[in-house]
Amino acid sequence: MTQTLLNDRDISFQLYEVLDTEALLRRPRYLEHSRETFDATLETARKVAERYFADHNQKGDAQEPTFDGERVHLIPETQAAWDAFAEGGFLAAHHDFEDGGMQLPEVVLRSCMAYFNAANVATTGYPFLSIGAANLIKSFASDALKARFLPPMLAGHFSGTMALTEPGQGSALADIKTAAEPDGEGRYRLRGHKMFISGGDHELTENIVHLVLAKLPDAPPGAKGISLFIVPKILVNEDGSLGERNDVALAGLLHKMGFRNTTSTVLNFGENGGAIGYLVGEPHRGLQYMFQMMNEARIGVALTAACLGYQGYRYSLDYAQQRPQGRLPSSKDPASPQVPIVAHADVRRMLLAQKAYVEGALSLCLYASSLYEDQHSAEDEATRRRAGELLDLLTPIVKSWPSRYCLQANDLAIQVLGGSGYIREYPVEQYYRDNRLNPIHEGTEGIHGLDLLGRKVMRDPAAYRLFREEVKATLGDASRHPATQDFIGPLGDALQRLDAVTESLRGQVAADPDRGLANATLYLDLFGRLVVAWIWLRQGLKAAQGLDRDDLAEADRDFYRGKLQATRYYLDWELPQINPQAELLLQGNRTCFDMHDAWF
Repeated sequence: MTQTLLNDRDISFQLYEVLDTEALLRRPRYLEHSRETFDATLETARKVAERYFADHNQKGDAQEPTFDGERVHLIPETQAAWDAFAEGGFLAAHHDFEDGGMQLPEVVLRSCMAYFNAANVATTGYPFLSIGAANLIKSFASDALKARFLPPMLAGHFSGTMALTEPGQGSALADIKTAAEPDGEGRYRLRGHKMFISGGDHELTENIVHLVLAKLPDAPPGAKGISLFIVPKILVNEDGSLGERNDVALAGLLHKMGFRNTTSTVLNFGENGGAIGYLVGEPHRGLQYMFQMMNEARIGVALTAACLGYQGYRYSLDYAQQRPQGRLPSSKDPASPQVPIVAHADVRRMLLAQKAYVEGALSLCLYASSLYEDQHSAEDEATRRRAGELLDLLTPIVKSWPSRYCLQANDLAIQVLGGSGYIREYPVEQYYRDNRLNPIHEGTEGIHGLDLLGRKVMRDPAAYRLFREEVKATLGDASRHPATQDFIGPLGDALQRLDAVTESLRGQVAADPDRGLANATLYLDLFGRLVVAWIWLRQGLKAAQGLDRDDLAEADRDFYRGKLQATRYYLDWELPQINPQAELLLQGNRTCFDMHDAWF
């Protein structure tokens, strides 16, 4: 097999043709950068990922972490990978120069993370969470807490986690039981239990900084009563030196079907007097703060799903091009040579579906990262505000669509390999198991459907209008190029269908929220199909414009033709599936809602 992590040509296409990342170089924050520095950073990420992450992807799956009652044991390659990631500067890459960072744009950092995810999602989980935890501390903690915890986190001496879920409460964070009480010394004592905490215990770093949601004694009920605390595994003195072990205990490791080399833990806080914690920001605003890390993680989970799907696609493509089997239906001579299975139409169908899913998902994730970048570094307030509103609206789709459809891509990769697909001697079965976690990580489809329809669309119709304007603008651009004019009608009609469904659901939810939101997951899927059709039209248009150049190498022509064909596939095969979905939603179909518990 000649398969590599990702298609470098596609990364370049997304960054410099679809997103015009070079335009960022005109912003004051990035004046010292160039396309060459961006490319050099991406090349470094690829090399580190290939050398230190890809080498133990299957080993980490087969030899998952163990706990002997005192310490967690990981395969030694995990430590080497963490050290290489930290030494490469990726933990601090997007931070300011004066803080030891590279001032790297968010979209370039996430492109670097794509290589690490493609190489080994489980080991990448440790730095992924640590980057998010450091970002949250930087945004909301006091200067004193930043000074104590940020430098060692950015240098790779400390790692970070997010500790939200409890044994009795999954996504219903308003009902968490973990309690925090002031200790009279400006600190707090936490008591409670958290579970499914990824990276919750290990010895990769000198310390682990847990970001913990808990409730103060005077907390109002519900989500408005949640506060956020920094709770280190080992206490940190004011001078930065390490103190004694905090009252945080590992109760045990959980054993997952995928992501096995990322420890999944049950943590007990305060079994011996209370775990010492430090309040982040103001009391009772913890969930609001944590949403920064949660939304960042949602885009990160989507990128993980895209990269796992991408790996399966590239492996199954390489296999199909090399594996001879059978003959075309038109061949009647049993003595004739067998053809590679890619010659069979149904195999091409499965490969084209994978291409549409994974390259669409990657483009969607990088687009979301570009919105995050614009929200924070665009030079005018209107652009920053517009990017923030679009990102807020689209985040449920960005998280959910790749998690669902790149898992389907992994399923198709197994099918392409046939019997070889489901044995562990080939990697595609692991890609599927790893990816199966992502439709649950950072919120299920059901939760994001409720968020999209019940919160984003119902409460902020202006953001929906902004999205429509973006789609209309792309349709206008595509109408002026002969190679993309055929795509205008299908996407334009689909947008009208979405408008009608959205308007109908607004009325349904206003009249009866329980029934009106009962089919929110279906709406999420319909909306997501249209968003990705638009993402594909953006790619198709850039490919068509690329083909207009006279100086193209044949490999570039094939690349662009492949993008146009995948655009056509998505608009012909995937987008029309919104029509029966729209009918169910317009009817306010009650079949699932009216099912009684006793009837199951």
